[in-house]
Amino acid sequence: MIRPDFDLPRARRETRGCEQQIHFNNAGASLPPVPVADALYGYLYDEEVYGGYEVMARRSAELDNFYAASARLLNCSADEIAFTDSATRGWNSAFYAFNFQPGDRVLAGSAEYGSNLVAMLHQAKRQGVEIVWVPDDASGQIDIRALENLVDARVKLICLTQIPSGGGLVHPAAAVGKVAKSAKIPYLLDACQLLGQRPLDVEEVGCDLLCGTGRKFLRGPRGTGLLYVRKTLLEQLEPHQLNHHAAELLSVERYQLRMDAKRFESWERSYAGQLALGVAIDYALGWGLEAIGERIRLIADNLRQKLSGIDGITVADQGPDLCGIVTFYAAQLPADQLQHQLALRHINTSTVPFSANPISSQQSRHPALLRASLHYYNTIEEIERFAIELKQLL
Repeated sequence: MIRPDFDLPRARRETRGCEQQIHFNNAGASLPPVPVADALYGYLYDEEVYGGYEVMARRSAELDNFYAASARLLNCSADEIAFTDSATRGWNSAFYAFNFQPGDRVLAGSAEYGSNLVAMLHQAKRQGVEIVWVPDDASGQIDIRALENLVDARVKLICLTQIPSGGGLVHPAAAVGKVAKSAKIPYLLDACQLLGQRPLDVEEVGCDLLCGTGRKFLRGPRGTGLLYVRKTLLEQLEPHQLNHHAAELLSVERYQLRMDAKRFESWERSYAGQLALGVAIDYALGWGLEAIGERIRLIADNLRQKLSGIDGITVADQGPDLCGIVTFYAAQLPADQLQHQLALRHINTSTVPFSANPISSQQSRHPALLRASLHYYNTIEEIERFAIELKQLL
């Protein structure tokens, strides 16, 4: 049952694009709310009128809010946060900062994003790193017992993508964190699809590094993201690329790395995007991540129930803990054609390419999937219309 106290009229009133279409592609990029979009447009206008450097100086407190807001979101310190232009940039910055040696092992779950896999294969080729895939249990979640059995002195990093890009399953990130902490192995969490959809406390999860994007469930602008680096690990990590923002130039011969997570940043960036991402995080926190997560779960369950009642549709999501990403396929039409036909009816969805989750895609036997990803501003009426359109198409 959908909670009556959730202010859905406000959520839709503050989402300009939701009346023109059904937007079920929030795992790709959500529709930004009015305060976020206006903050972005306003900052760009100020740059147009007053100049980029001048606006940066004038609005420095608002720009710094990104770090404070991110710290509130993750329950960490502001100096453990770096601004990035994407989750991939943040993940790569963290991963490449490890001084891997031949024979070192990286343990990773089957849900790793394709871009993460490319970086892993790159380090395997260049540094002789061994990538070891932790199997899933019968439910589809990462097998914690198998993870424990794989830990040895050669393991230098544990990686987990908490929510796969192409599935509704949520992996038990905190259980992985307990294994990593017990073994004293750094733990890198890709929370790209979770931030803004559910609460996340880095102390409870136990991760040492975390990356996320602005454009998905946080409802921020594209080209924005964040990286969290635990203080106790920071001194051990030197970014593979440095600049005079990440390190202070002491002389023509010497530099000194920053003592905070900004050592992973570049000075030049979208300052409008940084400001707007801070607004987006504050906006999400204002709704409450518990309330957001509950609503998303309820309407996603409703969608899965509706899809299960349509002849020819198979819901592919597995696991005991499901989120707002709903994946399925139809016997009558391949996913790409179905996506195209729905787009003609002003319904946004996306297909799940092999590159989304290469390992799990290779292991599965189902056809290409269609992904419908919901956010709290979506409605039961939209789900009902979605089901009707599918029935007519099939």
